[in-house]
Amino acid sequence: MALILDVLVEILNKPTIGSMAVELVLLAAPLWIAVAVGVLVGWAWRPWWAVGLAGERVAPGLLDSDSLSGAAVDESSGKEDKGETLAVTWEDLDHLCKLVEVRDGGPVWHQMMEKSLPNMSYQAWRRDPETGPPQYRSRTVFEDATPEMVRDFFWDDEWRMKSKWDDMLLYHAALEECPTTGTMVVHWIRKFPFFCSDREYIMGRRIWESGRAYYCVTKGVPYLSIPRRDKPRRVDLYYSSWCIRAVESKRGDGQLTACEVLLFHHEDMGIPWEIAKLGVKQGMWGMVKKIEPGFRAYQIARRSNDPISRSAFMAQINTKINPDYLRSLENNTNSSDIVETETEKHRGSNIPRFLVIGGAVALACTIDRGLLTKTIIFGAARRLGMLGGRL
Repeated sequence: MALILDVLVEILNKPTIGSMAVELVLLAAPLWIAVAVGVLVGWAWRPWWAVGLAGERVAPGLLDSDSLSGAAVDESSGKEDKGETLAVTWEDLDHLCKLVEVRDGGPVWHQMMEKSLPNMSYQAWRRDPETGPPQYRSRTVFEDATPEMVRDFFWDDEWRMKSKWDDMLLYHAALEECPTTGTMVVHWIRKFPFFCSDREYIMGRRIWESGRAYYCVTKGVPYLSIPRRDKPRRVDLYYSSWCIRAVESKRGDGQLTACEVLLFHHEDMGIPWEIAKLGVKQGMWGMVKKIEPGFRAYQIARRSNDPISRSAFMAQINTKINPDYLRSLENNTNSSDIVETETEKHRGSNIPRFLVIGGAVALACTIDRGLLTKTIIFGAARRLGMLGGRL
C-alpha cells in the first residue's frame, strides 16, 4: 500500500499533464490485467461447482403419512415404535444435544462477534470441518421472554410472512404432519436478489421437550413427491436447529425471565468456503437484529388471544425426553472447545487482491447456478467494496 502511494505521489509531481497521464496508464495497466485474469479464473470456476450441482438424485421420501398416523412414543426408553418412519429421528436429537453440550468431538469453535440490543444479546462462533461447509453456532438471549413463546415464534411460518421479519420467505406449505410427535415436512421458497434464482427447501422438523427446555431440529430431507426444477433451485444440504431454554435475566434478580436460544446452522451454498465465510461475517448482524422487533410484535399479537397459526399449533406437540436419556448422552461423548476470539488463517495471502476481487466479480455474474444466501451476497459485496476503496 505504501509503495503504491509513493508511486502516485511521484506521478503527480510530473511537470506536464501528458507525462502524468502516460505514467498513470502504465501504473493502472497491470492492475486491470490482474482484474481481467481474476474474471477469467472466476468464470472458469463456474463449470466446477455447477457440474457438482447437476448430479441431482431424487431419493425416496422420508415421511409416510399413513405410518405417521399410528406413531407412538415410548418416553421411558426414548425411542419410537419400530414400525414408523419419521423425517427427524432420535439420532437427530442425539446430535443436537451433543452440539449443545459442546461434546460432539468436532473442531474448535472460534468466536466471530458479540453484539447486543437493549433487550437482546447475541454471540456467534464458527468452525471449519474437514469436509462440508462452515458451521455456525450462536447464542441469543431475549429478555422478558418464555421458552414456549420463543419456540412458537421460530416455528410460526405464517408469522414470518405476515410480519416480514424474515423478508426472504416467499412461500411455505406443510407437506406432512404427525399429530402424535409433531414431526412435519415443510416446503419453503426463499427470495434471493434479482441476479439469483429463488431457492427451494424441503425440510423435516420436530421438537423434543425436557422440562422447559426445547430441542428443535430442522434439516433438509429428500422428497419424492415434489420433482426438482431449474428454478427455484433446491438446497439439499441444510441444517438449522435450536435449543431453547429459560435463563436468568441480565438484571441479576435470580429470576428465570429471559430465554436463551442456541442455534446451530450450516448449508451447502455451492461456492468456495472462504468467500462464503467472508459474506456471512459481514452480513450476519444485519440479519439477526431484525429478529428482536419481530419477536416483540409476536408477543403483542399473541396476547390478543387470536387463534394461533397451524405451524404454531404444531410447535406445541412435543416429544417428552426422559432426563436420564440426556444424562446418558453427556457421559458417552467427546468434548469440543470454544475459544473467545477468532484467528483467521491467511491461506494464499500471496494472491494479489485484484485477482481475488476479479474472481468474486465473475462468481457474482454466474450466481444463478449457485446456492448463495442473501447475507453472503451483500456481505461479500460490502467487504470487497471496502477492499477496493483501500487499494
